[in-house]
Amino acid sequence: MTTDRKHFSRRDFLTTSGRLGIGLGLAGTGLLGAPAIILAEGRRPTLEGGVMSGDVLPDRAMLWGRASMPSRMLMEVADNPEFRGARQLPWIDVLPSTDLIGKIDATGLQGMSTVYYRVQFAAQGDSRAASEPVVGRLQLPPSQPRDIRFVWSGDVVGQGWGIDESRGGMRTWETMRQVRPDFFIHSGDTVYADGPLEAQTKLPDGGVWRNIVTPAKQKVAETLDEYRGQHAYNHLDANFRRFAAEVPMLAQWDDHETTNNWYPQEILNNDLYTEKNVALLAARGRQAFLEYMPIRMSTSAPQRIYRRFSYGPGMEVFMLDMRSYRGPNSANLQGEESSATAFLGENQFRWLRQALNDSTATWKIIAADMPIGMVVPDGELFEAIANNDPGQPLGREMELARLLQAIRDDDIANVVWFTADVHYTAAHHYAPERASFKAFKPFWEFVSGPLHAGTFGPSEMDATFGPQVTFFKAPPEGQSNLPPSAGYQFFGQADLDAESETLTVTLKDSDGKTLHTQVLEPETRSANA
Repeated sequence: MTTDRKHFSRRDFLTTSGRLGIGLGLAGTGLLGAPAIILAEGRRPTLEGGVMSGDVLPDRAMLWGRASMPSRMLMEVADNPEFRGARQLPWIDVLPSTDLIGKIDATGLQGMSTVYYRVQFAAQGDSRAASEPVVGRLQLPPSQPRDIRFVWSGDVVGQGWGIDESRGGMRTWETMRQVRPDFFIHSGDTVYADGPLEAQTKLPDGGVWRNIVTPAKQKVAETLDEYRGQHAYNHLDANFRRFAAEVPMLAQWDDHETTNNWYPQEILNNDLYTEKNVALLAARGRQAFLEYMPIRMSTSAPQRIYRRFSYGPGMEVFMLDMRSYRGPNSANLQGEESSATAFLGENQFRWLRQALNDSTATWKIIAADMPIGMVVPDGELFEAIANNDPGQPLGREMELARLLQAIRDDDIANVVWFTADVHYTAAHHYAPERASFKAFKPFWEFVSGPLHAGTFGPSEMDATFGPQVTFFKAPPEGQSNLPPSAGYQFFGQADLDAESETLTVTLKDSDGKTLHTQVLEPETRSANA
């Protein structure tokens, strides 16, 4: 089908989504047992953008799908790809109030190793008028020791680099799918709501990058529908759809889900925006993010994004939110802690400390949406933790120092940090003997990304916590915002060996080439811990 990408309409999107192969397979009958009837276009729903799973626990998982029109979401689960003995889950209605998205917390999955799920949308009042079903699968976390693999990265459709189908689309998603991970940590910047796309961009080699362009991607997002359109765009990519149908996602957000370098108290001074109140923009961006990600929200804290996931005795993942509770970006040199120096915020800080203490897993994986010792500027101010002052902790560094000291004092072993954000890949080792602040245990931080965005770096390093750059790969000196076709797109892979309990971290490029490998041996807690 030939489509004028500059005027890519909702009708085009529905037609394209229906024709592309998405999910693991298609079934020939409706989920209610009756054959799905074929009606004229527009009279029965279609399933848009594939299926997704996420926030997986040993006995449950969040399952996701989106319809083309108000309809009834039908879903069944089974422990086999033929769906023998499948169990039908309670249906839900999808309406414009959720952008026609349905999310089901599928419970009662204990005892399954691999879960297969099948999603279908039926017209209101006529279950026979149904979409073609789409199938996904997921691995449940183990209760007994077994090998575990996860991948992580971030930064999608940034700096003007969208989906160019002539260049294979967002290829890194397919490369990650092929390593068959148990789950994926999306380290933030899941969209660039502040980065409009042009239909074509000239490349340094004389070639042309041709973006798919939708109306929502032609301006900065301000309304709820515009933020939703940012997320819907990623589902146009066949690589992403295949990946999402097979690999559960643990998602966190950063700044570009709203606007660049935002903090809650900010009032924009930017002519691209008619709405200047960042808190209002962030509320809209958060709603779209929570709708489009397979996240399980707590009824007691319906907007809380930080959470934890156990992967058996070997591993537990702690997903942070370094955006919602921070103080303003500043020179970051305050000498006393206050709301102005907050980064995690006190409630999240206490939650993380208690969760680390409660965890019985060998490895504690901290998924952070921003790095620790890398200097991330916001003009003359600072966007991340580091302040480019190598001395004792100041500004936001004080909160991190308090956390690192708590990990040491509580004798928490085997804490490893994983992040993205800076658009290149690196391995950092932090040690007190190299640091100005010394009250912490040595630890590793691994950086990856972008998944599909411009490449930058390397960053300056702040010596306060003694980082040593063991490895990095970034564009050659003097080059920046390299396109995905330049080969500087990255993801990370972590492999837990059940028998030895070693954790092997591998940094890879978009072709799957190994760039760096770090083997981490587990430590044990002190006997008096």
